Order: sequence, then C-alpha cells, then structure tokens
Amino acid sequence: MITMNKKEIKVLLIDDHALFRMGLEGLLDKCGITVIDAVGNGKKGIELAQTLNPDVILLDMRMPDMNGNQVLRKMRELNIEIPIIMLTTSNEERDLIASLRSGAQGYLLKDIEPEELVKAINDVLAGKTVVAPELTPVLAKVVQHGNDPNQIKPTPFSELTPREYEILCHLAEGQSNKVIAKNLGISDGTVKLHVKSILRKLGVHSRVEAAVIAVEHELCNKT
Repeated sequence: MITMNKKEIKVLLIDDHALFRMGLEGLLDKCGITVIDAVGNGKKGIELAQTLNPDVILLDMRMPDMNGNQVLRKMRELNIEIPIIMLTTSNEERDLIASLRSGAQGYLLKDIEPEELVKAINDVLAGKTVVAPELTPVLAKVVQHGNDPNQIKPTPFSELTPREYEILCHLAEGQSNKVIAKNLGISDGTVKLHVKSILRKLGVHSRVEAAVIAVEHELCNKT
C-alpha cells in the first residue's frame, strides 16, 4: 500500500513522453506528491527548475535536442543544486556512470514499483543516493574505482545483464524457476534460458553453486 506523505513534496518532471508524464503525475498525486510542472523539453525544464524551485527533479535520459545528461550538466553549471533523479529505461553502465559523475542523486528504471519510487524520492530528500537494485553491481564498481569506467575491473558478475542479476538474486533466495517466473512476470522457459546464461557466465555447473557465489559476495544484500 502507498502511504501518504505528511509534508508536501514538489516535483518537476522532465520527460518527452506525454502519456508517461500524465500517468506519473496522477500516480504521484495519489501519493501526496505534487508535480508542479511536467514538460517534454530539456531547455524548458532548466528554465522551470530556476523559477519553480522544486524539491526534486525527475529527469528522463532519452530525449531529443538535449538528452538527460546534457540537461543535468547544464543545471549543475548554472548552480542549480536541486536533487535530480534520472528516471529512464536505460540500464547501460555508461549512462549510470555519466549521471553520477554529473551530480545526479538517483538513477532509477521506469519499471520501478510506485511504492519504491516514492521511497526513493524521500531517500534522496534525506540526502541519500538511490540506484535501481538491478544496477547495484555497477554502482559498486563505480564507487570502488572512482567513477572511471576505464579503471573498472571485471568481477564474476561483470557480464551479467540487469535481468540476469535480478534472477541470480532470486536464485540466492532458493526460489524455483516457476516462482521466479511468477515474481518477474515472465515465462518459465525465459527464466530457464537466463539461468543457463548465468551459469555459463559465472563458470559454474549448477544453480546452487551460482546461489552460493551470490551469497558469498553479498551481491543481493538490500539496505
């Protein structure tokens, strides 16, 4: 259940997809979060950030004219210190790293659950950095190697896709393919293919071995 916020939070939404803006605005409103404006243009978003002074900015990555990182860098150049959360479909390492380098306080994927988005907004307002759970391994590498992608060394999990990482965490919890499929809304066959790929990339022969590696590396610990 989504709980209401006691204090009104003002959000500026910058995303070039009108239907997504409308849907998210309605969702956040039900959560007690006010979208003071929602625009599809990066330049307009920069202007509104200066005049409306929102508490948080939700910023898309893939936009015409100016992409999300360009908008983010421009805001920081203009000394706009409002917390910015990238809300995107991109799970690419380079986008995450570039966003963190440019001063983003969060990087979330658009398939996030409503409750988790509300929590992330509150966490950012509390001074935390939030990153989509699927991208936690990337964040760990960024922190360890000073945000320099050229210095990132491969780990046993480097080749895993975000979906494979997610499934590995379910394996670490002892879940069967059927349960994983139900939890993720995909078919048993798709889970089986992902598990096969995970075993190959980790160089192990069973799901139990893969689960043990994940637990030993504390890969799926949630904070």
